[in-house]
Amino acid sequence: MSDTLVEKFLQDGFVILEDFLNEEEVEELRKAGEALAENIPDNDIHTFKSGEEKRKDQYFLDSADKVSYFYETSVTENGNLDSNMNGDAETGKTSAPRNLLNKVGHALHKHHPVFGRVASSTPVREICYRLGLEDPAIAQSMYIYKNPKIGGEVLPHQDASYLYAEPPSALVGFWIALDDATTKNGCLWFASGSHKSGVHRRFMRTIDNTTGSNEVHLAYDSPAPSYPSSIFRPVPVKKGTCIVIHGLVLHKSDANTSNDPRHAFTFHVLDQKGSKYSPSNWLQLPEGQSFVSLYSNKHNLPASN
Repeated sequence: MSDTLVEKFLQDGFVILEDFLNEEEVEELRKAGEALAENIPDNDIHTFKSGEEKRKDQYFLDSADKVSYFYETSVTENGNLDSNMNGDAETGKTSAPRNLLNKVGHALHKHHPVFGRVASSTPVREICYRLGLEDPAIAQSMYIYKNPKIGGEVLPHQDASYLYAEPPSALVGFWIALDDATTKNGCLWFASGSHKSGVHRRFMRTIDNTTGSNEVHLAYDSPAPSYPSSIFRPVPVKKGTCIVIHGLVLHKSDANTSNDPRHAFTFHVLDQKGSKYSPSNWLQLPEGQSFVSLYSNKHNLPASN
């Protein structure tokens, strides 16, 4: 990662790295993601919706150190598409469960060798080093499906709203396209420079004491801000491209209205040196566990250019 790209990251809040993975590496990740979808555990249906204001879901809370499955919100309790949806609902056919997935997460890097190898690879460590991260550790990882006609919209957000640390700049995201990402199938959109405005709101754990159950709820600490659409620009990329994302930069993606999939592998790295991960974040590891460190010792630091 050159000095020019580092400067662009600091200026825009994201940077595009084309050909980050070669064809063989992309195919290996994609096959791993498809294998996950072919072997879905027989359990209750759990959905994920971008920007959901409140959530009370132990399955979601427990997913920090597991491989957990989340469907699109268009799925009913019976695993069918909602009658208001297009696509399979028009034919009256039921989609296979694998086609209804939103994502699998949030610890693929810990439990699956293919995802773990990519997330902890030398190029990833070198990028972290070039960005000045002194003790980067993988906080979470996800395989995103964004299936044709089903993959839902992801509302404008900052990743630091969900994985907050002091300082918030300690968080960096890696988003790797496993299909060509276009404006039709849901490529990312960014508001360049928006990472300089601080954290807009946070998604936090709260305790419900009203029923005496002390249940953990998840909720935002303030209403959703309104952002003008004019500040966002689409960033279509070819498969194999990695977009490195500042934890504070605003980004979003539209629903997949095309007939093409838009699979992606994404993970977040937190610099543990000089930062404090918030205990009120939704993602909390079980007692005694820690995030996967990318630098086990000083001798593993990538060489500086």
